[in-house]
Amino acid sequence: MSRKTLVFILGNLTAFGPFITDFYLPCLPELTAYFSASASMIQLSLTAGMLGLAVGQLLVGPVSDKYGRRRPLLWCLLLFVLATAGCMLSTSIRPFVFFRMLQGLTGAAGLVISKAIIADSFTGRDVARYFAVLAAVQGVAPIVAPVVGGVAFSLTSWQGTFGVLGAWALGLLVVCRRLRETLDEKDRLQMPVRKTFRCYVPVVTNGKYLVMNLLQSFSSAALIAYISASPFIFQQHFGLTPLQYSICFAGNALGLVAGSSVVMKIRRLPSATPWCSAGLFVTGLLMSVALWLEWPFFLFELLLVPMLFCVGMITPVGITLALNSVTENRGSASALLGALPFLLGGIVAPLTGLGNMIRSMTALVLLCSAVCLGLYLCSRRWNYSTPES
Repeated sequence: MSRKTLVFILGNLTAFGPFITDFYLPCLPELTAYFSASASMIQLSLTAGMLGLAVGQLLVGPVSDKYGRRRPLLWCLLLFVLATAGCMLSTSIRPFVFFRMLQGLTGAAGLVISKAIIADSFTGRDVARYFAVLAAVQGVAPIVAPVVGGVAFSLTSWQGTFGVLGAWALGLLVVCRRLRETLDEKDRLQMPVRKTFRCYVPVVTNGKYLVMNLLQSFSSAALIAYISASPFIFQQHFGLTPLQYSICFAGNALGLVAGSSVVMKIRRLPSATPWCSAGLFVTGLLMSVALWLEWPFFLFELLLVPMLFCVGMITPVGITLALNSVTENRGSASALLGALPFLLGGIVAPLTGLGNMIRSMTALVLLCSAVCLGLYLCSRRWNYSTPES
């Protein structure tokens, strides 16, 4: 299998996680009526998916270090198809939330195993380059997902929207059967699976790794705060239709793509951290002011782009510098890199629905961006380096 084909498949697996959370965003107002539930309860289904993605990655990481990458991935994709069917057949909010969590638990495999395969298969600058590609995909996917979901929703129903997601998972299951195993038997953990979770101890006690992981996680949490509130802000506050919301939302992907593209051209990644961390705080503040003062929609959109540009930079920088700080247990390190953003996102998402949604969302964005700035200041005590070819 060629490098391009492998990276294309891994890109699809990486996009799959964000699609689980954001694909059905245009359906949220419809789901409140269908299930006769509050907006906060419907947002709980977002939380369930994100928490499932977080916990799932923590489980899959050590398991993939023990049993290899291919088999756990195939089993998780099969179970995801079944969980999607459960969502489509749900007639009340509680089973729907349960199956959403199951979707997250099983869909998590794509996120963590795609990173681990990159670490297994490439060395030197290639690792940074392909991590930047996956980070770009992971950053753009939350923006593109509502567009695809909005089109599917306009043509079918919310159940049809989930059907498209299930069909994608089924297609990935067929394609991933062609993947070769990248973790040799001799490199696998030689211990019972229950003891593999001890591998997280040296990872979480590695301060150099942890600061960069937290940096990219809190920047993602700021993005999730905006994303989870956006269906209601765009459609109810600004009066857009579901399809108009999806199209405008997709335009914001330009900021994320540009940020990740810039990272691919930077030779010394540590030099980018002060600019993107400070930039996230400043642009997050400007975006918040635009909402507080009820500026026109086009100004609000224009201010979002530089904020997303900063998030687009932070994600690949944080992932690359964090993994470059770890020499062993990279499956566990990759799992924690993917899990923490979704864990924080699962906490942030329902908080945006409390009280005045605009105030809640902007407060969370500012809090997360301020934490990112503080983490950059903490990172200055270590010397980070970019992998060389």
